Amino acid sequence: MTKFPYALGLVAAAIALPASAETYQFTSELKGHPTTLVLFQQQDGALYGQATLPQATHNQILRAAEAAQFSGKQGQKLEILAPNGIKSARLVVMGLGDDTLTEGEINALGGQLATHLAALPEQQVGVLTSGIDNGAEFAAQFAHGIELKSYRYTRYTPESTAETKHYQVVAENQQSASARHAALQAVEAGVFMARDMTNATAGDMYPGSFAEQAESLRKLGVKVTVLDRKDLEKLNMGALVGVGKGSEREPKLVVAHWQGSDEAPIALVGKGITFDSGGYNIKATGTSIIYMKSDMAGAATVLGTVKAMAMQKAPVNVVAVMPLAENMVSERALRPGDVVVTGQGTTVEVTNTDAEGRLILADALWYAREQYQPQMIVDVATLTGSKVRALGREFTGLFSDDSSMVTELSYAGERVGEKLWRLPLAPAFGDELKSDIADMKNTGKSAGASVAAMFLHAFVGDARWAHLDIAGDALTSTGTDFAPKGATGHGVRLLSYWLTEQAEAQ
Repeated sequence: MTKFPYALGLVAAAIALPASAETYQFTSELKGHPTTLVLFQQQDGALYGQATLPQATHNQILRAAEAAQFSGKQGQKLEILAPNGIKSARLVVMGLGDDTLTEGEINALGGQLATHLAALPEQQVGVLTSGIDNGAEFAAQFAHGIELKSYRYTRYTPESTAETKHYQVVAENQQSASARHAALQAVEAGVFMARDMTNATAGDMYPGSFAEQAESLRKLGVKVTVLDRKDLEKLNMGALVGVGKGSEREPKLVVAHWQGSDEAPIALVGKGITFDSGGYNIKATGTSIIYMKSDMAGAATVLGTVKAMAMQKAPVNVVAVMPLAENMVSERALRPGDVVVTGQGTTVEVTNTDAEGRLILADALWYAREQYQPQMIVDVATLTGSKVRALGREFTGLFSDDSSMVTELSYAGERVGEKLWRLPLAPAFGDELKSDIADMKNTGKSAGASVAAMFLHAFVGDARWAHLDIAGDALTSTGTDFAPKGATGHGVRLLSYWLTEQAEAQ
């Protein structure tokens, strides 16, 4: 297992994560008698942590494994209640499989344990990792997974409480494990920020309040700039202004810049539609519209990533550019057939007011390119239903004509468990955007995700660029190994991994 390069710098201080009530202690040997004891087994191989157990317990594990046909396959769990020879009430053996695990796979195991123990009352949990290869890293990643899954959003249910679990993680090098865990908590802080913002109602999370959240990062050394409608009009950003003009809450462009190195910046551009009614091409009001408070998840992701980098004092120069607007219906709103003029000067015929995300991204991509001359641009957006129909919720759609960026981003996604799948960019999709009355229109007729990507491609100039379509990934209705129901913060871990690898390569 390679080192997980989330953290290149030092975490400046202890990181408070109020969204998760779990507590952790990393020790070199087990102390006391935890309510639940957790061990690990390689498939058809070693049982790690058994050296601390009496023979009676070991014998019972062997008999129970045979009875349950437990072989240690990845994700398998063997539970023994009132185990022989120890005072713990419960013993859980988790299967590691027969291959070297990625960091994301270890995180998933931690999330699976959190799910398994969620319904149990407050208790002490002992996790024995001794003997596992690169045990300090494993211990930190396992705890990271528990925390990711144990996140709770309580803004609207402040009286609700969950039973706290106190984890004692036994690692052969507890100091290294504790230090890695602290670094990973910086990434969690970014993930949890993105989740909190995406989970909030559209009545509470609108362009102005989003800007306030971004401004809170100033205390970490992040430079935050907020452009209001008048500023946008001076820059001739007619696409962003146009999408937002139907709402009483005016559009904004927020920039959060963590300059941890003197290298040219990497720009992250995130779609920030804080509520998407669809405009005059109104969405189906029976089902889909209720989820449209999450149409700012891309902006939340890139802001959370900047927070993760700043909390680590990471030696990377990263700037997040976030166009923010409500897409509403009113007498001022864009009408189908209107033409907007982008900051780039390109005119766009609006053939569908529900294809608004690409409009605000067009101005933001141009702004990032012109103002920061970035070495690379990655945009993140809940952009198209077509992506969901093509890839479901298992993969994020990746579009780029830069093979190096495709390789690097795909590798990062594979490592953390936020997998990418490359979808095509082709001139034929761009041809669908030809307009009779403007330079281009905002929709085509065939492969919606690829057509949308080609629209964005028209605004990146010569910059190296990749587009991540996270539609379907930003929310989960059932929960995943990494997140409970609700917002996932998808992309923060991926981008954090990728950014720090970029810094290592420089």
